[in-house]
Amino acid sequence: MSAMTRPSGSQAIDRAARLLLQVVEATDPLTFSELAASSGLAKSTTSRMLAALERNGLLRREPGGAFIAGGAFVKYALRGNVETDLVGVAQPFLERLGELSLETINLGVVRNGMVEQIAQVDSRYVLGATNWLGRSVPMHCTALGKVFLASGASVLPAGRLERLTPQTITVRSQLEEQLIEVRRRGYALTNEELESGLCAVAAPVRRQEGAVVAAISVSGPSSRFSPSRFDEVAQQCVTEANALSATLGYRQKREGAA
Repeated sequence: MSAMTRPSGSQAIDRAARLLLQVVEATDPLTFSELAASSGLAKSTTSRMLAALERNGLLRREPGGAFIAGGAFVKYALRGNVETDLVGVAQPFLERLGELSLETINLGVVRNGMVEQIAQVDSRYVLGATNWLGRSVPMHCTALGKVFLASGASVLPAGRLERLTPQTITVRSQLEEQLIEVRRRGYALTNEELESGLCAVAAPVRRQEGAVVAAISVSGPSSRFSPSRFDEVAQQCVTEANALSATLGYRQKREGAA
């Protein structure tokens, strides 16, 4: 390309900005071909600009290859209301965790002193496909709730802790011992405490400053959750929760860092 036809710096910025606006204003993810066609740019130019926008967090490529708004927009949007577009941002992480574990995956938030599940990926098994979406459950007998209690994102209500199954912990001192363990290992467990035959693990999702704003859980029947399976699924859950936290701007401190 000659100096006469090469776009100036301001022209390149304008073209990249138009590509970015197309993606941000679209109701559905846009493919590379759609962006190249609608922009009128050469495919090579479109490719370079999309790659630069993706590297800088302004665009994100979905597993299928289409483009959506990137992490920079997510961080800005979530400064006010954590649930703004949180489900959409979390969906790829929930789906990947579902593919790994084959169990039911939920994204939960604190609402009115309870855990409310705002997103779900169904189990691949016929057994264990309960629909938790939109349901509110207590803090003290759920893996999601224990994550919130351990992190200080929520507190237990005054009064007696409700017993839902023979395994529900209703003694506050015993629950606090579990919460100490949750903080130590980075995830929570429940074993038939909410419903008989139901087990779950959960890990925290943090925003930029480190506050826990949501939690991801993996749940299924106790027949599939041996001690070794608990450990395996817990690590998968922590990995995806950490990846989502990183997308929201959270950076884990290295050991020994001030």
